[in-house]
Amino acid sequence: MITIVGSGRVGASTAAMLGLMGVDNKIVLIDIVKGLPQGEALDLNHMSSILGLDVYYTGSNDYADMKGSDLVIVTAGLPRKPGMTREQLLGQNAEIVYNIGKEIAKHAPDSVVILTTNPLDAMVYVMWKATGFPRERVIGFSGVLDGGRLAFYAGQRLGVSPASIIPIVLGQHGESMFPVPSKSFVYGVPLDKLMRPEELREVVEETVKAGAKITELRGFSSNWGPGAGVALMARAVKRDERRALIASVVLKGEYGVSDVPVEVPIVLGRGGALKVLEVELNEEERAKFAQSVEAIRKLLNSLPSQYK
Repeated sequence: MITIVGSGRVGASTAAMLGLMGVDNKIVLIDIVKGLPQGEALDLNHMSSILGLDVYYTGSNDYADMKGSDLVIVTAGLPRKPGMTREQLLGQNAEIVYNIGKEIAKHAPDSVVILTTNPLDAMVYVMWKATGFPRERVIGFSGVLDGGRLAFYAGQRLGVSPASIIPIVLGQHGESMFPVPSKSFVYGVPLDKLMRPEELREVVEETVKAGAKITELRGFSSNWGPGAGVALMARAVKRDERRALIASVVLKGEYGVSDVPVEVPIVLGRGGALKVLEVELNEEERAKFAQSVEAIRKLLNSLPSQYK
């Protein structure tokens, strides 16, 4: 069973993707807003009926209904508004995530947690502290989205399918993220060998600003990309795919960093983040990576003491 905490746009999009991909046949939506998860579940059940899917959705306002879940996806939290950075959400969302983490530890103590709440890396830290789970079982959704955006923009420039590109984005999920063109490949050929420096700079800039651009254009933050990416991660956990992808996890000495959640390549399977993969970086890249990690540290230092 999979529980999704939060029945807003990202939660509902994730629920739909999980059903369409056949990740699990029982999905519970939980939200504090009366009627919202129940309504979404009913609509999604109609979707399942129309498409002939063997998936049943349940909506609830009671955290106890996550009991038995081996995977909990947290999309709850206040969204970004136009002109707002992820960092400005820090204080508003820390309390929400901390309280949800306590409920997960109580009702689904053996689950793997994937969360999308921004500012992502700081919220991974709050969830890790709140649940008391090992770092392997608290994973931030970030790199699948950032990498997907890098692949999209690079593919547009190169005239190749984004599916042909293996993208690498490290560091913070936010304005200080670090796309790494030299380690992002089109079937073995790095992007910095296929594009001129000015083209690369434009692709990197588009990747970093993609989320803000979506919010600016339609007035609210992205949900279809996150929904697809979270479902992909959920499938890797539920089916023990041991798939390599990029996510935010608390590092324990990897990349010379400890006790800080950072967007890095991991191997994802039944137990969560089974392994952290260390990308070889040159001196300049390591400096940029360190700058991105420092941006995360500043956020963590800004957290109220009760969430550390």
